[in-house]
Amino acid sequence: MAINVLMQITHVLQRFLPIWILVFAVIAFLFPGLFTSLSGVTPFALAFIFLLMGMSISFQSFIDIVKKPKALLVGMAMKWSVTVMISVGLAYLFFQEHPSLAAGVILAGTVPSGTSANLYTLIAEGTVALSITLAAIDTFIAPFMTPLLMDVFAGKFIPVSFWELFLSIVYIVFIPILAGLFLQWKWEKTLDRVRKVFPTLSIVSLLVIVLAVISSAYTSLDAYSSMLPLLFFIVAIQVAIPMFLCYVIARFFGISEPNCRAILFHTGICNTALSATLAMNHIDALAAVPSVVNMVVNLSLGAFMANWFSRQSKKTIEQSEATT
Repeated sequence: MAINVLMQITHVLQRFLPIWILVFAVIAFLFPGLFTSLSGVTPFALAFIFLLMGMSISFQSFIDIVKKPKALLVGMAMKWSVTVMISVGLAYLFFQEHPSLAAGVILAGTVPSGTSANLYTLIAEGTVALSITLAAIDTFIAPFMTPLLMDVFAGKFIPVSFWELFLSIVYIVFIPILAGLFLQWKWEKTLDRVRKVFPTLSIVSLLVIVLAVISSAYTSLDAYSSMLPLLFFIVAIQVAIPMFLCYVIARFFGISEPNCRAILFHTGICNTALSATLAMNHIDALAAVPSVVNMVVNLSLGAFMANWFSRQSKKTIEQSEATT
């Protein structure tokens, strides 16, 4: 009974996640004083999400994907080239006069892929094992790639300390995911009994991060409210172009349709909870705003694309059954 209720709650949270994020963001903006005390919790909430991710990774799926690495290599290459360069280009083109916003846009495009990419790949009937493997490798190389890219491209706007950023990602991402992998290896059967609660716990942690980021950024948001429509438009481009372009490139390389769908979500959906946390800790609250906007946009567009692909797959099956 309790498990069924939990699964229903998880389904509602996942299905309407963009709406929940928007609602919590509005609440935090209208009543910032209620949530400012959460600002110190964000690194721990995010580390907890990565701990859960480490306890969920399938070793066998990882091995299977690595044995045929073409899609893996293409997905990784496009994530750290196409997604990054589009983010940098948009920041330089539209936010030269607003250093914090420019740095925030770049940071939102130079972090690992978001965990919702795995969920949307599943809904879209893409290759989930590829999505998870790409996310895992992303997470392990992020402590090096994110500080380096920020130093090179965002250093023009704000001072970037490579080592401080590197250590933050190690503490927030690397150590928790390794701890999760260890726990899974040591107590796999025990974890199997509680793994169903992981999605709910991840979403609750994500919503706590949204409350903390928006309430901390209230003053900056209020001062820059006139720029929010432009920011939403730019972020929509930042999410949509990598999705479309990387999907087309993957098809050009002869990668299978399910793998192309996994790559689409991997390159379009970045871990903006991580970028928001890093922005708050190492830049300022305003720099975290592009990440929150990106979070709403990438989850909304991701949900739309996942459902569209799912409908296309059903149509294909129906057509094939009709001709037999």
